[in-house]
Amino acid sequence: MKIFKLLAIAQSSLLKNRTRSILTMLGIIIGVGAVIVMRAIGDGAQQNIEERINSLGTNLLMVRSSSNSYGGVRRGAGSSRTLFIKDVDIIREQCSLVSAVSGIVNVSGQIIGGGTNWASQVQGVGPEYLEIKSWEIEDGVMFTERDMRAKTKVAVLGASVVENMYGGVNPIGQTVRIQQTPFKIIGVLEAKGQGSGGQDQDDVVLVPLTSAAFRLRGDSRYVSQIYASAVTVEMMDAAKEEMTQTLRQAHKLINGQDDDFSIRSQSELTEAFTSTTETMTTFLTIVAAVSLLVGGVGIMNIMLVSVTERTREIGIRVAVGARSTDVLFQFLIEAVVLSVAGGAIGIAVAYGVCDIVQNKLDMTTIVKTWIIAVSLGVSALIGIVFGLYPAFMASRLDPIDALRHE
Repeated sequence: MKIFKLLAIAQSSLLKNRTRSILTMLGIIIGVGAVIVMRAIGDGAQQNIEERINSLGTNLLMVRSSSNSYGGVRRGAGSSRTLFIKDVDIIREQCSLVSAVSGIVNVSGQIIGGGTNWASQVQGVGPEYLEIKSWEIEDGVMFTERDMRAKTKVAVLGASVVENMYGGVNPIGQTVRIQQTPFKIIGVLEAKGQGSGGQDQDDVVLVPLTSAAFRLRGDSRYVSQIYASAVTVEMMDAAKEEMTQTLRQAHKLINGQDDDFSIRSQSELTEAFTSTTETMTTFLTIVAAVSLLVGGVGIMNIMLVSVTERTREIGIRVAVGARSTDVLFQFLIEAVVLSVAGGAIGIAVAYGVCDIVQNKLDMTTIVKTWIIAVSLGVSALIGIVFGLYPAFMASRLDPIDALRHE
C-alpha cells in the first residue's frame, strides 16, 4: 500500500506543476521517439535490401572472370576472358551441389521494335536462368535447350521494355531487331522491380546464350558471368567450394596458382549491404540516445528545484513520523514517473512519425517489440539514475532546519 500512496503523492505533486512537468518530460519524449524512429527506419531499410538481394535469385552463386592489366592499369574483376561456355556444362555435369546453372553474355546495342527504339540490357542466358533468379514468365514461354543448340533468334522481354516499346500491349509474335538482327518475341517476364543496386531488373531482353554469343557478339567461346543455384541455403558454402575446385581443374590451375575467376554467394552480398546499414543505424541510434541523457539531466535539475521548493513540506513529513527512506522513495518515484510517462508519450509519438514516414515518404519502417520494451526500461532507468541524487538530498535534510525554511 505504501507504494500506491507514494505514487498518489507523486501524481498530485506533478499535476500541481503541469507545465513544468511536461517541459521536463520533453527531453525524454524526444529521446525515446528519436531512438525508435531511427531504429525503425534502419530496420526497414535493411529489410528492403535483403528483399532486393533475395529477388536476385534463390541460393545464388555468381562467378566472374578475373581482372587483367593494360599498360600497368588493373581493370578490375570481369575484365579478362577466363570463363568459357563449356565451363557452364562442366559445372552442370560435375557439381552435385548445384541445382541449376546458366552462363550470361552481356550484349550492347539499341533495340528496335513496335515503331520505336529503346536502349535496354540484352543478356544471353540459358533456360535455367529463370529458375536461378526465381523469375516467372507472365505470358508466352521461355526458350529451351533446343533453341540453345540451334542458336534460335528468339527473345523474352522484361516488363519495362514492353511498357516503353509497346505501351503495355502484348508483343508476343512480333519481331525486335538487336544490332540489326531480328529476334522473334516468344515471352514476357513478370515484373520484378528494382535490384539491390537500385537498377530496374525489368529493363532487360533475354535471348539464348548461344545466339547472343554467336550472332550478336561474334564470339562463341566466352561468357561474361556464370550464375548458379545451390541445392539448399545450408549447402551454399559447400557448393561454392565444389565449383571452385571444379573450375580450377577445368582451367588447369596448379597448386599455389591464383584463381582466374571469383565466386560470390548471395549471403556475402547480404552481409556486405546490411553491415553498412547496421553501422549507420547504430550510429544514428547513439546520436538520438544523447537526447535521453539531456532529458535525464533535465529531470535531475527539476527535482533539485522541487526539493528546494518543498523543504518545509519535507520537514513536516519527517516531524509527523516519516522516515528518511520514505522521503527518498517519494522523490525517486516522482522522477521515475516523469521519465516513464515521457517514455510512453515518446513511443506514441514514434508510432505517429513512423506512420507518416511510411505513408508520405514511401519508406519502410519496422517498429520491433523489443525496442519498445527497451525504451520503456531505459526511461525508467534514467528516472532512477538522475532522480537518485535529488531524492538522496531530500532524505538527508535536517528536520529542524527544514521546518524553519521559508
